[in-house]
Amino acid sequence: MREHTMTVSPVALRRQTERKPHPTARYWKKCDIEALFELPFLDLVYRAAEVHRMNFNPREIQLSTLLSIKTGGCPEDCAYCPQSAHHNTNLGKEQMMDVDEIVEKAKIAKSRGASRFCMGAAWRGPKPKDVETVSAIIKAVKGLGMETCGTFGMLEDGMAEDFKEAGLDYYNHNLDTDPERYNDIIHTRKHEDRMDTLGKVRNAGLKICCGGIVGMNETRAERAGLIASLANLDPQPESVPINQLVKVEGTPLADAEYLDWTEFVRTIAVARITMPQSYVRLSAGRSNMPEAMQAMCFMAGANSIFYGDKLLTTGNPDEDGDRILMEKLNLYPLQFELEGEVAEVEKASRIKVDY
Repeated sequence: MREHTMTVSPVALRRQTERKPHPTARYWKKCDIEALFELPFLDLVYRAAEVHRMNFNPREIQLSTLLSIKTGGCPEDCAYCPQSAHHNTNLGKEQMMDVDEIVEKAKIAKSRGASRFCMGAAWRGPKPKDVETVSAIIKAVKGLGMETCGTFGMLEDGMAEDFKEAGLDYYNHNLDTDPERYNDIIHTRKHEDRMDTLGKVRNAGLKICCGGIVGMNETRAERAGLIASLANLDPQPESVPINQLVKVEGTPLADAEYLDWTEFVRTIAVARITMPQSYVRLSAGRSNMPEAMQAMCFMAGANSIFYGDKLLTTGNPDEDGDRILMEKLNLYPLQFELEGEVAEVEKASRIKVDY
């Protein structure tokens, strides 16, 4: 491993710091999104790449690290999830991690180049007694100078405000799949429940991370339905994770039909076109993606990845592998200052990372 010095212009840094929630530019009909999916593959990728370059530096990749701070025993029955208590996946229920242990993990993530630290808890939603503990964790991680993101399930009134006050920047709450087939995948909650929490999060002034999963035996029309539900959120999500199903033995989707790689790239491209100012994250499933496929996803507008060898409970490419891939593709990690620290941007115009 060698030291790599990358030059990031102060203007670019300010641009990322000042990026605001953007209103939905248009209402996307499902049929219009289906028409995008039907474009010739290379035409679609080219169009998405043009949109990407109009809104972002195409060489910058935002790096997030994801940690499960409370694993297993979730009462929800999501068909894709190994942490559900309804599925026989041999994944035991664990207590919430200690604050100091979480902070140490965050320090390591930051030292390796991650700018955002995402924390997930396997439960339906936090109970009032959990809010103080989770808030303390958020505050401690925020104190490291990282962006913070939480995926803590459905929220009761006031919880989003408490997390915002503690220093939470983003709240992840995925829409999972096409609303019309939501209850085919999850029976313990409704699509409307997700929308309710998203409303609470936005009203609290938090940024939203909201995406879905493809490869769950859905049709192309249903993938279009998922993208429509995301693109028509107003404002649109600041971050849109697109996950490829990781098939886990013991879950109802363990034998799901394989999704052709071109269809996944199409989904990335359509997400970029319909949500031009959102970070589109290449999320779960990258361990099974060849480098050429990942490169095509970046070409089609993906500009964020989860960085680290584990995503909650499933595997992810290790940091060394990602550094090598990014070097091959002449990509570099996005660096930017947190809100309230814009005056320090100039100091960060030359950043050294181990690469």
